[in-house]
Amino acid sequence: MLLGEFDVITRYFSQAFPKRAEVSLGIGDDAALCTIPAGMQLAVAIDTLVEGVHFPSTTRPEDIGYKALAVNLSDMAAMGATPAWMTLALTCPRTDDEW
Repeated sequence: MLLGEFDVITRYFSQAFPKRAEVSLGIGDDAALCTIPAGMQLAVAIDTLVEGVHFPSTTRPEDIGYKALAVNLSDMAAMGATPAWMTLALTCPRTDDEW
């Protein structure tokens, strides 16, 4: 069975992360709304991994997820930032319930 965008969000991400008070609008919408405390700055990084470029098509989904998070956490560390949230860009040639 092929999964649509919102099916993927519901199945894999909607309950995966605890609610945070500073996030007034999060996953499932076109953008997130986050409150940043006075005197703080927001650092944002998002690297999209592409099948066939950054990983072979035979890579397990959990390994792709691990790498996607790791490369972005590395970018945050390079900026001296403390991670509080994550963003995800996922481009899949196909999504099905076996994946």
